[in-house]
Amino acid sequence: MTMTRYAIAGAGHRAQMYVDAIIGEHSDRAELIAIIEPNPTRAQYYVDRITDAGVAAPRTAGPEALEQIIRDERIDRVIICSRDDLHAELIVRSLEAGADVVVEKPLTIDAQSAARIEEAVERTGRQVVLTFNYRYSPRNSALRQLLQDGEIGEITSIDFSWMLDTKHGADYFRRWHRQKANSGGLLVHKSSHHFDLVNWWLRSEPRRVYASGGLRFYGAENAAVRGITDRPARGTHDGGDPFELDLRDDPRLKALYLEAEQHDGYVRDLDVFSEGITIEDNLALIVDYASGATLSYSLNAHSPWEGYRVAVNGTLGRAELEVVERGAVLAEEGLHPVLDPSLSGSDAAPTLRPEGERLIVQKHWEAAREVPIVRGEGGHGGGDALLLSDVFVGPADDPLARPADWSDGIRSIAVGIAGNRSLETGLPVQVADLGIHLLEGAVRA
Repeated sequence: MTMTRYAIAGAGHRAQMYVDAIIGEHSDRAELIAIIEPNPTRAQYYVDRITDAGVAAPRTAGPEALEQIIRDERIDRVIICSRDDLHAELIVRSLEAGADVVVEKPLTIDAQSAARIEEAVERTGRQVVLTFNYRYSPRNSALRQLLQDGEIGEITSIDFSWMLDTKHGADYFRRWHRQKANSGGLLVHKSSHHFDLVNWWLRSEPRRVYASGGLRFYGAENAAVRGITDRPARGTHDGGDPFELDLRDDPRLKALYLEAEQHDGYVRDLDVFSEGITIEDNLALIVDYASGATLSYSLNAHSPWEGYRVAVNGTLGRAELEVVERGAVLAEEGLHPVLDPSLSGSDAAPTLRPEGERLIVQKHWEAAREVPIVRGEGGHGGGDALLLSDVFVGPADDPLARPADWSDGIRSIAVGIAGNRSLETGLPVQVADLGIHLLEGAVRA
């Protein structure tokens, strides 16, 4: 079997899924040859993880050496897990140096860099794979199957509400995501997952976006209005503040960030009520689609529970998916499950909001019925294993069309980019006016 030679660019916590897959389940076909990371402590964390597993240490280098590494080490594919605003540069440089790319969502954060990626793909003829793991989650796949089978007829509208709680949601306001210049805001960084799901469920493309929202809970100004003042930049770590994150509580966070600060000054645990936050925590959008359907979308990043609700209306009926990933955030627990929002909030007592998922379909003139959701083993109900298989083994014939490429990435971020422009202007934005060739054929809504 031919071994594929990989480099990973960006050694933050998202890199671990790929490192573990290469040295574990897919070690028979993949080799990790190099880690491209400017922070030596973070790079060494993964080198140690790899050698502790009995695998040869990869070469390490900073991003300035990317092209040389690709050429010298004959790298076939670069996996990009860097900060969002760095994706485009790393993608284009990798393609031009002769490697294919696997990239974490979002593809990039603005229209200009998206156009650069599009041009580089067309010019080099190389491949860019997007890892949209939400497509592979059994509940989302089950809804796609139901819609694809025509159970509720032609889709007329979708209502989609996403709740990020005060553990997971708050974390975006502690780290680099808090600045829109780094992440594109939650409309791009987080919601690109959700917009991709809608694009995929509808099998259609967004055409016009109108957005409203703002920073209404986190940040220094909001805190001052509520009488929250005189807070330390990164907490006292005395256990009395449920909004604090103590990096010392998690060995992985401590190794990747606290012990790495000396090299780049990046502080991973800033106070969520401090100055300098430029992203929104409350967002609402209306999106018109080429198919004629309309999406009504909302995101709240300070909810007391975490999960999402999707209602799809069709000419034959309605489908409803409700997911509770964490039913409550209880301050007395002292937990900081920021890296895995599926972790349970509490098992101590019965709750009115039990964690779980339910897919219901109801046709006109019929009673509602529940659609079974078949879960697998591992993260996201077995979805992560399916995604990694598609990445490292290659996509099999998939009747649900779950594998995604750069064009899916552009269509997903197009909604968020247009939404950001709408927030700035107060006006609806035509997706075709973003200046991305792939989207220029949009039918004017």
